[in-house]
Amino acid sequence: MKQHRLAAAVALVSLVLAGCDSQTSVELKTPAQKASYGIGLNMGKSLAQEGMDDLDSKAVAQGIEDAVGKKEQKLKDEELVEAFAALQKRAEERMAKMSEESAAAGKKFLEDNAKKAGVTTTASGLQYEVVKKADGPQPKPTDVVTVHYTGKLTNGTVFDSSVERGSPIDLPVSGVIPGWVEGLQLMHVGEKYKLYIPSELAYGAQSPSPAIPANSVLVFDLELLAIKDPAKQDDAAK
Repeated sequence: MKQHRLAAAVALVSLVLAGCDSQTSVELKTPAQKASYGIGLNMGKSLAQEGMDDLDSKAVAQGIEDAVGKKEQKLKDEELVEAFAALQKRAEERMAKMSEESAAAGKKFLEDNAKKAGVTTTASGLQYEVVKKADGPQPKPTDVVTVHYTGKLTNGTVFDSSVERGSPIDLPVSGVIPGWVEGLQLMHVGEKYKLYIPSELAYGAQSPSPAIPANSVLVFDLELLAIKDPAKQDDAAK
């Protein structure tokens, strides 16, 4: 199945590459041209992230040309299966290495961070700083809260931010990653915390986005704005 998915991805990229080399400009005027470019761009990024960034665009284009022109293929099916398997193996090895490196870097970051003044480490391994104190109520696991947040990697790269979007979000306390579930229940309405979430309390090895490498420690600037009134929520649902 993985080989088939890889083959399909290469085929999609090749739709844009076919007939083009690095010296040829491509018109991007019509919706079809723009969509074609978008498909190639997205799939190219995906392949690069999987370690397929050294694919030969001319060979890809040749494959498409032979298929469309119904020419005899230059490689036997057995050779293609072997080549896909080799690429897939290399990509998996690369991803495993990156995952191990990310886990080691995250562990070192948390060890160093725990020594900083103002940082508290809980029994689960969650680390937090109180940036702004307040005396509001604390949410329960069954509550829905309104928050503002900015999520970053340990190198400072922002991967998501309600602050940048200019719109806070409502979410169930028990319906988020474990690090947030714990962190939110420590907070009082009106407070701002900085959460340092170990990968096992975030997404672990199963990254939800290319912007978040596997086994990443996540850093959140989190502000608890309100606890939603359950009565009003029930009225809104009717």
